[in-house]
Amino acid sequence: MRTCLLLPLLTLAAPALGDCRLALALAADVSRSIDAADFVIQTEGLAAALEDAEVRAAIFEPDGTVALAVYQWSGPAHQELIQPWVVLDGPDKLDAAIWAIRRAQRPEQRQATALGEALRYGADLLAQAPPCARQVLDVAGDGRNNEGVSVATIYARDPFDGITVNALAIGEHELNLTRYFRDEVIRGPGAFVELAPRQIDYPQAIRRKLLRELEGPQIGLGPAPQFEGGKT
Repeated sequence: MRTCLLLPLLTLAAPALGDCRLALALAADVSRSIDAADFVIQTEGLAAALEDAEVRAAIFEPDGTVALAVYQWSGPAHQELIQPWVVLDGPDKLDAAIWAIRRAQRPEQRQATALGEALRYGADLLAQAPPCARQVLDVAGDGRNNEGVSVATIYARDPFDGITVNALAIGEHELNLTRYFRDEVIRGPGAFVELAPRQIDYPQAIRRKLLRELEGPQIGLGPAPQFEGGKT
């Protein structure tokens, strides 16, 4: 009798053909440590990753669609949505999102690293996402929170129920950044930290990260390697 009751629940838990399987919000660091060259590397790296044949194949899997939004973040008052939520139900939608990313401008005002505020903005953004089986906030950054509300305070105020927060640590500027993201930032089932030891490693790192997020939670994988160097 118990088995009969559980079967419909299990069926409902899996996305049906054509349903949204993933709402993915990408958060790009544009704080003062990101210079003009870094911005080009990251912007073009993300666009190229979304153009990659393997990434596109993962997006357009037949078991459900992907919804995408992209925003920039830096200081407490600067979060800019550069791609509102779009359901990637065809190549034209993805190509338009890639064009929006490439069109994005680096902010003129150089601001601090308000990671807590970036997380809060991401949670609010995901609250407006299309209904999807999973919600993932993908935060890339090259430094710890140094202005505004702390990451710990944000998580104390909002448990981020149903949201997985993953991080991409760009380890060129600060020591032990991967550990910081692992211990204080990532959250939820299967959450992980991807590492780009230097800015020039970002394009491959974001590609790996997107593939892993599109594949779904991979519980039990080991943590990313620690990077102990700093920028000289």
